[in-house]
Amino acid sequence: MQLRSLLALTLCGAFGGVVCAAGPAAVEGREVKSWLTRIHEAAGRQSFQGTFVVSGGGVVSSARITHFGEGSNQYERIESLDGQARYVYRHNDLVHTLWPDNRVALVERAQSLTGFPSLLQGGVERIAEFYEVSLQGNERVAGREADVLLVRPRDAHRFGYRLWADKSSGLLLRSDVLNERDEVLETSAFSEVAIGVKPQLDSVKVPTRKLDGYRVVRPEVRNTRLEAEGWAVRQPVPGFREVSCVRRPMESPISNAQEASTDPVLQSIFSDGLTYVSVFIEPYNPARHPRAMRTSVGATQTLMRRQGDWWVTVVGDVPPATLLAFANALERRP
Repeated sequence: MQLRSLLALTLCGAFGGVVCAAGPAAVEGREVKSWLTRIHEAAGRQSFQGTFVVSGGGVVSSARITHFGEGSNQYERIESLDGQARYVYRHNDLVHTLWPDNRVALVERAQSLTGFPSLLQGGVERIAEFYEVSLQGNERVAGREADVLLVRPRDAHRFGYRLWADKSSGLLLRSDVLNERDEVLETSAFSEVAIGVKPQLDSVKVPTRKLDGYRVVRPEVRNTRLEAEGWAVRQPVPGFREVSCVRRPMESPISNAQEASTDPVLQSIFSDGLTYVSVFIEPYNPARHPRAMRTSVGATQTLMRRQGDWWVTVVGDVPPATLLAFANALERRP
């Protein structure tokens, strides 16, 4: 499970007049678009800070998040509050991740715009084909009044969501991921938040300039396409489109150098506009890939298996059957 604050966000769905959900709280497409656009714009333009908690599958992660919106620029500082100390500083798509205990700094360009709250990215014009949206009333989150939206999947390839948007600003305060029985798999929420804080840009800029004594890692990431790398998705999973494909180092910058793989990994990211599935492909190595497995932590599912001379890992906040459909559809072309 990863903090949702580190995932990508573009919450600006276009529902084109479609009626989104049956029942007394159903709202029409134009109104849904207005709701979601407001949430999206609040995430990018508002300046806010608070403590953000993700819980699911018996695992709890928390972080202190500060976000400043200044014109077209976005600045963000994320401090992990659990486990090893880690700080993330972002200015638009330039991200610095610092591990002070290891004196390591990772500097890279984000493939997608990162920031909280993370929900939608890419392909939003087709969201109504695969999700229904309805208003569910009002509730309080982190001491603030919020409007509640229920997002139900139209098929078994994806999970549902319940969203809490701040009444005053539109900022997304909480998001639940729901399975087919409406059981909560994972909750991401502010436990406390201040909205409209004064931007303090030096709190993001200055730490990235003081890297003396750090080992600075700048991974080489090359844009590519699955087809150019000799791969194809034989039967696309309904609703999902490829939004990114890169070749990149796979090992953690703070991992043991003797255990790290020197082979770059191919990463292709697919989205239905609301969630992501990442497909990683790397040469099979029996020392590093002992057996196929499936894991589940909160809403995040992972499938790993051998495919000929290759090792395939599929990860996403989707049902296990969806990951299997991606893995089965992947084929090596001569």
